[in-house]
Amino acid sequence: MDSIWANSCKLEKRPSLKGEIETEIAIIGGGMTGVLTAWQLQKSGKKAVVLERYSVGSGQTGNTTAKITSQHGMCYANMIEKYGTAKARQYALANENARKEYMRIIQTENIDCNFETVCSYVYGKSAGRLEEEIRAAKSLGLPAELSREHLTLPFPVWGAVKFRNQAQFHPLKFLSALTQDLTIYENTPVKRAEGHMLTTPEGQVKAENIIFACHFPFVNIPGLYFARMHQERSYVLALENAPLPNGMYIGAEKNSYSFRSFGSCLLLGGEGHRCGENDEASRYQRLRKRAEQWFPKSREICCWSAQDCVTADSIPYIGKFSAGKEDWYVATGFQKWGMTTSMAAAMLLRDEICRIPNPNREIFSPQRFPIKDMDFFLSDGLRSAKELVRPFLKNPQLTAKDLMPGHGGIVTHEGKKIGIYKDEQGHVYAVKIRCPHLGCQLSWNPDEKSWDCPCHGSRFDYRGKLLNGPAQTPI
Repeated sequence: MDSIWANSCKLEKRPSLKGEIETEIAIIGGGMTGVLTAWQLQKSGKKAVVLERYSVGSGQTGNTTAKITSQHGMCYANMIEKYGTAKARQYALANENARKEYMRIIQTENIDCNFETVCSYVYGKSAGRLEEEIRAAKSLGLPAELSREHLTLPFPVWGAVKFRNQAQFHPLKFLSALTQDLTIYENTPVKRAEGHMLTTPEGQVKAENIIFACHFPFVNIPGLYFARMHQERSYVLALENAPLPNGMYIGAEKNSYSFRSFGSCLLLGGEGHRCGENDEASRYQRLRKRAEQWFPKSREICCWSAQDCVTADSIPYIGKFSAGKEDWYVATGFQKWGMTTSMAAAMLLRDEICRIPNPNREIFSPQRFPIKDMDFFLSDGLRSAKELVRPFLKNPQLTAKDLMPGHGGIVTHEGKKIGIYKDEQGHVYAVKIRCPHLGCQLSWNPDEKSWDCPCHGSRFDYRGKLLNGPAQTPI
């Protein structure tokens, strides 16, 4: 299912890498982070090469809701309480500067990407948390204020935290402009990273510096990112003939919904869940029921989903990959704020490689270990351990014959567990159900017709083709 961005913008195709090349910086990943970092480095006089597994912008960038904002839900009051005002201010200013940098680039490069300056809102049902968040955000220098009137929502709320001068845009049109003068190789997955050498199916890249901008780092050791993050999915409908909001909206409470406009369309998002844990009724159908309830005259023109990496302390990892890997860098763990954070990451990584002091280095350091968030590590570790042993537990009673057309699931075949999808014509597709990343048992996602890993978020289509890492091979 293609997003509204993919349906309205086709990017230039790039060749795959064949043979051996040398460069100053090799960037793994051709999404917003990888492209922005390459562009920033090139503007600084550095030579960078981008290696993309599929095509530019085909991953999370092409499935975003494309908000550029320093308002990251209800984060600032909590951040001040846990990490202090100084670190919270670093985070706030990094994202405000990222927002301003988007505006600068779009203006100076004259990029037509449906860029709009709008207000951003976090709505809620009660006063306490909203007022606390406003006080916290204002103390950090952010443009926060209370809004209780003129909220264009289809249901009543108490009020909202309002940030002025935020933005929304078309991410693929923006990428299309930025990639014109960059060296990019598509259909070039990196199979191995060792020292200064990257190996692809038909070539090699020798680089002085390597940047992992591939959403979820596929190298397990060093770094241990698989033990410090998980992934979550969320869903979006693009609706015509629906009232358009007067800005970008997201809820303060769990299981709330997001709203923004694009042209004449309303983008309705929500129904998120941890990757690999979608065994409930269709998330798309639940969104459609909401659309029918709130916007009965609307018409759906497309739908899509996105996946977000979540860190222990809700702060991205940007900087040196690990101790002992001085020439490796990483940018990951952006949660739902990938567009803004991509720019913050590009600016920080540019400064790191160019040896320019950057005040945001500490707050985003991948080497931090937040003791205050130990409960996250423990709960996430226990969850992964459970999934690692699940393949060895009792086999299901279900067989391939029991599956209805259009359905998938884990069945028993000749005494072993396998994954089965039966299409509408009755054709059966069988796959292994152990993730090649670290061996967790995959789960069937009926919305995407995919096999998803509940441990670290790798995903595969019903034929076994790799859709999302950190896994590097199909099943």
